[in-house]
Amino acid sequence: MKSILYRKKLVLVLLAASASFAFQAAQNPEAARWKQEARNVTIIRDDWGVAHVYGKTDADAVFGAVYAQAEDDFNRVETNYINAMGRLAEAEGESRIYQDLRMKLFISPDALKTQYAASPAWLKTLMNSFADGLNYYLSQHPEVKPRVIRRFEPWMALSFTEGSIGGDIERVNLNQLQAFYGKPPAIQASNRKAPATPAPSAIESEPEEPTGSNGAAVAPSNTAAHHALLLINPHTSFFFRSELQMVSDEGLDAYGAVTWGQFFIYQGFNDRAGWMHTSSGVDAIDEYLETVLKKGDRFFYRYGNEERPLAASDITVPYRTDHGMAEKKFTVYRTHHGPIVRETDGKWVSVRLMQEPVKALTQSYTRTKAKDYKSFRQTMELHTNSSNNTIFADADGDIAYFHGNFIPRRDTRFDWTRPVDGSNPATEWQGLLSVDETPHLLNPQSGWLYNTNNWPWSAAGPSSPKKEDYPVYVENGGESARGLHAIRVLQNTKNFTIDSLIAAAFDSYLTWFEKPIPALIKAWDETPAGNPLKAKVAGEIALLRAWDLRWSVTSVPTSLAVFWGEEVRRQAGGGRRGGGGGRGSADDNIARMPAGQLLQALAAASDKLAADFGSWKTPWGDINRFQRLTGDIVQPFNDAGPSIPVGFTSSQWGSLASFGARAYPETKKWYGTSGNSFVAVVEFGNTVRARAVTAGGESGNPASRHFNDQAKRYSTGDLRDVYFYRPQLQGHIEREYHPGS
Repeated sequence: MKSILYRKKLVLVLLAASASFAFQAAQNPEAARWKQEARNVTIIRDDWGVAHVYGKTDADAVFGAVYAQAEDDFNRVETNYINAMGRLAEAEGESRIYQDLRMKLFISPDALKTQYAASPAWLKTLMNSFADGLNYYLSQHPEVKPRVIRRFEPWMALSFTEGSIGGDIERVNLNQLQAFYGKPPAIQASNRKAPATPAPSAIESEPEEPTGSNGAAVAPSNTAAHHALLLINPHTSFFFRSELQMVSDEGLDAYGAVTWGQFFIYQGFNDRAGWMHTSSGVDAIDEYLETVLKKGDRFFYRYGNEERPLAASDITVPYRTDHGMAEKKFTVYRTHHGPIVRETDGKWVSVRLMQEPVKALTQSYTRTKAKDYKSFRQTMELHTNSSNNTIFADADGDIAYFHGNFIPRRDTRFDWTRPVDGSNPATEWQGLLSVDETPHLLNPQSGWLYNTNNWPWSAAGPSSPKKEDYPVYVENGGESARGLHAIRVLQNTKNFTIDSLIAAAFDSYLTWFEKPIPALIKAWDETPAGNPLKAKVAGEIALLRAWDLRWSVTSVPTSLAVFWGEEVRRQAGGGRRGGGGGRGSADDNIARMPAGQLLQALAAASDKLAADFGSWKTPWGDINRFQRLTGDIVQPFNDAGPSIPVGFTSSQWGSLASFGARAYPETKKWYGTSGNSFVAVVEFGNTVRARAVTAGGESGNPASRHFNDQAKRYSTGDLRDVYFYRPQLQGHIEREYHPGS
């Protein structure tokens, strides 16, 4: 009898659930589709909170991957798309108007909708799943209140296709953009004169990503197990990417770092191959000086013997105020080169850059399924990874370096580091350089290769590409202290293992100080004994004389050297630009400074240490700290709050492991906000083995155990095992579920 009653109750419950779902589906026809997609996805959270997403199809894996990211940090997912579509001012107010205008100059929803409609069916399916996964998340979490985007559309995936921190569009100078469009444009008389000497390009003057990235590959000939090894070490703003795995029955099996909201692994590996991107010094963007004339109410620009009309269009930027939404309208102008972004010496300046969102998204996704050098190189032929170099390794033992993937072919008579004459047809791009025409390496004799955002001419030691074999515009950068450090730990080394490559990635030597510290000691030695400055810094000099140029949390010389280095760089005009300071650069200039200036800078550094920390004999770890108190995108810092010491320094001093830290208005201690973010070392063989660490933790929620559970490992370079194969997850599963369950 009890059994019959139980069965009746169960039937009633199932009927009620079915009726509820049928009602929900009738209210929202998409709900049934979302729920079915969710049933096809399994998410396993390991004991670090990392999501391993399994689906029957690639589209299922995409659905699950974006759902998992939204669970971890929906704010960062949404913010990336708010920024990409030029809608930040809708969330953050008037201060973001020109940032939004800059994006809207290049990204049009109507154009993206048209491109989505024309996309290949397989890619359109993935974009549909991207939108479905995020919309299903919002439907299942009514407590989450989006700032702007209450419904995601498939075409939105085309607004954010590459994954770098700061894409090409963000190289356009905002101050100059505001100066041009903040008032009605005017034509100056100088337009009718010969072209003036162009001002330095806005693109040229913008600093690169502050702390860069490191990538390295070691050939089987240089490894103990005779398998290729890959170092993946992006340097970004902290918490900029999620760590996850995407697996499908259609051949997808990729693991690594995914930029919040994107549906492809940006830097990572599959079971046969891996890839790492580093910001490139390639010249991939050009500015054109346009000679503009006004006739009646219209503007024209000169091109050869023609006077062409400028295309004019209206852009409206909505923005939030204390009293509701408002909007600012702009009339913007374009030549065939691109949008006008500033004015200099009476010339209007247009910008041309890569704009191929469908091809870019195709390349970003398809490389995650490339299992060998040949198939990976085929993805490179799409030429849309515009701002990056790429380091590659695979299970066949191949290692490779690809320089910037989008390099227009240009007339070398012109200086492309500066704006060129837009009226001269000879300044037009003549197609793109092929992979073979750009600096690249495959299995160099050195047995290793690397990039640290420096030039490619030292990428593999004696086996490196030769500068004279390529047009000058393929590389605008130089050597760096990090580049010299990478060579130091890679050359003449055999029998690399995962452990020893990790050790190399966290090697504590500070290359930048090789010349300045001896110059400082020499200055002290040659200063007369009666000079009061000599006595004042005698103790500091004694410590620096014995210093091995290595950082550690207990090192007082590191504190002295960094504070002194900051001071002399300011005096030398070097600023705090990360990643620089290579040979022939700031360190050489500082080594040539007058002795008195070098010693006075040391005295000033000592005084600042004493004022801020009570003594100039302060260990580096008492100053340099990792702190994560909230899930805010812009982190607050507080000396009274918990924090942990970090030994590695800013990459500007040559530290391969990077920690870009500084003091804040209410702090004395220095807190990091950028540098090492996701770090992984991968070994490819019959199976893939990997170890990794993520800054802080996987979750953006301070209440989660995974908000800060990797912080100590991160600060010491103690990488954890990656559970790549599903059986490896046994004993490490925190939760297994379908999205929405």
